Amino acid sequence: MNLQILCLSLHSLCVWLFLFIRMAAWDLSVTVEELGPEAPPIKISVTSDLHIGGVIFKIVEKTQLQCDWSDHALWWEQKQQWVLRTSWTLDKCGIHADARLLFTPQHKALRLGLPNGVTLRLRACFSSPVFRTVHGICQLLNIRYPEEMSLLRPVEEKKKKKDKDSAEDEYDLTGVPLTSGAEDDFILLSKTRSYLPPGSVPVLNSGMPVHFADSPKTQAIYKMLVVSQPSPSPESIAKLYRPASKVDKTHIHTRWLDSSRCLLQQGVQENDKLWLRFKYYTFHDMEPKYDGVRLTQLYEQARWAILLEDNDCTEEEMMLFGALQYHIGKLSLSQEVNSCQGMEDLESALESLEVKMVGENKSADVLVRAYCDLIPKKLSLRDYKQYWFKFQDTSIFYYKSKDESYGEPIQQMNLKGCEVAPDVNIAGQKFCIRLLVPAPEGMNEAYLRCENQYSEWMAACKLASKGLTLLDSSYQKEVKNIQTFLAMQRPSSSASTAQVDESINTLSLVSPRYTKKYKAKQLTIRILEAYQNVAQLSLMAAILKFLQIWQSLPDFGISYFMIRFKGSRKDEVLGIANNRLMRIDLGVGDVVKTWRYNNMRQWNVNWDIRQVAIEFDGNINIAFSCVTADCKIVHEYIGGYIFMLTRVRNPSNTVNEELFLKLTGGHEAL
Repeated sequence: MNLQILCLSLHSLCVWLFLFIRMAAWDLSVTVEELGPEAPPIKISVTSDLHIGGVIFKIVEKTQLQCDWSDHALWWEQKQQWVLRTSWTLDKCGIHADARLLFTPQHKALRLGLPNGVTLRLRACFSSPVFRTVHGICQLLNIRYPEEMSLLRPVEEKKKKKDKDSAEDEYDLTGVPLTSGAEDDFILLSKTRSYLPPGSVPVLNSGMPVHFADSPKTQAIYKMLVVSQPSPSPESIAKLYRPASKVDKTHIHTRWLDSSRCLLQQGVQENDKLWLRFKYYTFHDMEPKYDGVRLTQLYEQARWAILLEDNDCTEEEMMLFGALQYHIGKLSLSQEVNSCQGMEDLESALESLEVKMVGENKSADVLVRAYCDLIPKKLSLRDYKQYWFKFQDTSIFYYKSKDESYGEPIQQMNLKGCEVAPDVNIAGQKFCIRLLVPAPEGMNEAYLRCENQYSEWMAACKLASKGLTLLDSSYQKEVKNIQTFLAMQRPSSSASTAQVDESINTLSLVSPRYTKKYKAKQLTIRILEAYQNVAQLSLMAAILKFLQIWQSLPDFGISYFMIRFKGSRKDEVLGIANNRLMRIDLGVGDVVKTWRYNNMRQWNVNWDIRQVAIEFDGNINIAFSCVTADCKIVHEYIGGYIFMLTRVRNPSNTVNEELFLKLTGGHEAL
C-alpha cells in the first residue's frame, strides 16, 4: 500500500514538474532584419506552449516599428528551414532557448538573368519550393507552362582588369504587382498544391499584361521580353564559356537548384543573381497568340546553344540558322509590342512553310544504297552495298534484290529504341541516315544511304525509334517537316541577285568555329543565299522554324552527367533526354546504350550511398553513382521528364505540384 502511494506521489510530482517547465518563461533571441545589420537580436519572454503566431506578435510589439509585417516569417538558422506553421507551439516545433531565429520577409529582391541576356531585378519568394517560386516569376513575366523552366547558378565569367568597373544593366521590376485577382487565385491554389490552367493568361492591355502597362518604363521592359535582342558582337561571344567536350557539358548541369527546396535553404541571398532557363525540353502547346515572351526567350536560349556550340550542327544548318537570325533581327527592329494582338496561331504560321515536292512515292518498299553492319572508322562510298529495303511496323528488312524480297531477308533490324541522326550534305548530294540499333552487347551502328525518298525513310526511322509505325497520323507531318528543312538548305535560284546588306554582321550569326574557317565576306554570301529561302516568313513563323530545326538536331535537349556504373572502374557520361537515357563512352564520345522511359519499370535512390538504381523491362537493371553532380539532380531530371509525360495526358491541363515533388524530390520532398 505504501509502495502504491509512493508511485502515485512520484507520478504527480513528474506531472507537476512537466507543467512547471512548460509554463516557465524563458528568453528567446530573434534577429529582426528591419532593425538593420548592426542591431543586436531582441529578446522576448516566451513559454514552450506559445504558438508561433504569438511569438511573431511579441516580436512586432517589441520592435515598435510601424510597417507592414504580413510577409514576414521566422527563419531557423541552425535547422536551415522556415517556421511557417503559425498554429504550432514552440515545443512542437522543437525550438528552445539556444535557437537562432531571423525575422525576415519571405519575398526578397532577386537578380534574374533571362535567356536573351537581359537582367531583371524582381521580388521572388524565398520560402516556397523553387518549383513554386518559378511559377510566381513566370506568372509575373507572362510565361505559360513554368514547369518547363527552373533556376540555376550562373557560370562565373572571367573578367579582365579593364572590365572590373563595367556595371551590368539591370531593369527593376520590384514595384510591379501581379494583376488583381491573379495573386489571390495563386495563393488559394498553392494551398491545394494545384495551379491555374496553363492556358489561362492575364488580361492584356494594348498587347501586354496590365501590370506592365502602368508606365512607359515597364512597357519598355516588356518589349525587351517579347522582342528578340540584337545579335551579340563576336567579342561578347568569345568571352562566354563554351563547352569543348561532353565532359565540359557535365559541369554545366550541376548548377541547377533543387526544385523541392526553397532559395534560402540553398544559400541564395537577397540580390543574388540566378539564371532562368528552360530545363525540360518538352515544349507543350506553343501558341504565338499567348506565348510571345515564352517563344522569344526559348528562341534566345536556342540561339545561344547554337552560337556557343552547345549543339552540333552541319555547315549548311549553321548557314540556315544564321539566315534565320538575320531575318528575325531585321523584323524585330520594327516590331511593336501591340503586334502581339495580331500574332497568327501555330497552324497559320506554318502554312507559309509548306513546300510541294514533285514525284512523291508513298510506297513502303524502296531501293536504297546502304551498308548495314558495324561501320569502320574511315567510311567511303566503296563501303556501301546496294540492297532492297522494306519497312514494316518498326523494323527494316533488307534483301539482295527486289526479286528476293518475298523470301527470307538477309537481316532484320528492329528500330524501336534506336538512335536516329541525319548525315546530310546537300551540296554533295549526300543523304544518309545514321542508326544506332540496340543490341545485347551495346549499340550496332548502321548507315542508310538513300538515292531517293530520304524524307520518307528519315520520318519512318524517327517514328520507329519511338515505337510508332507508318500508319501513325504524325508520319506525313514528319515527312513534310523534313522536306521543308531540306528545301531551305538548298541555294535559292535568286541567290545570285541578292543584294548585300552592308549592316549585316555575319560574324555574330555563326559560331566561332566558322568565323575561324571563313572570312566575313564569304560568310555573308553564304548566309544571304540561305536568307532567300526564309525572307518571306513572318517574325513568329521564323522563330518557330528556328526552334523546329533546333529540335531536329541529333544532340538536341540532352543533359550530360559524369557517372560511374556499379561494378565499373572508369567514369562515363550519362545523357538524359526527354524520352531516353544514354550511356556514352568517354573514349570515343559515342552512345553505346540507350534506355527509353516507356520501358522503365521503376527507379529509386539509395540516399545513404548516393546511388541511383533503375529497372527496365526484360530484367534489365542499372545502377550508378554521380561523380561531379549530386545524385539528387539526376533523380530530379528523370522524375521531371516522367512528370512531363503525365502532363501531356492530363485532360484537365493543370499542373500538379504534389505529383512533381513526389517524382523529383525523393525523401526530401515537401
